[in-house]
Amino acid sequence: MYRRTTTVINRTGLHARPASQFTNAAKAFDSRISIRNLSLKEQDNIANAKSIISVLTLALVQGSEVELTAEGPDEQQAVDSLIELIDGGFGEV
Repeated sequence: MYRRTTTVINRTGLHARPASQFTNAAKAFDSRISIRNLSLKEQDNIANAKSIISVLTLALVQGSEVELTAEGPDEQQAVDSLIELIDGGFGEV
């Protein structure tokens, strides 16, 4: 299992377009990948990173701290790639 945290930096958070970019990138990996909104106190704040509906329910906004966790054959590559996408602001920054 491999995990890392980062912060959403783009002004509009993870709305439909960046969420679609994120889930499409996640689907390229064989590992099971989850994303968790650490800024929420609710227990139900973990989403399947390969499901756009699941990711959108996290209501990630600018400043949200997220944790990505992957388990599988390409876990480190998956998490590092998705962190890079988030840190790059999905091309909106």
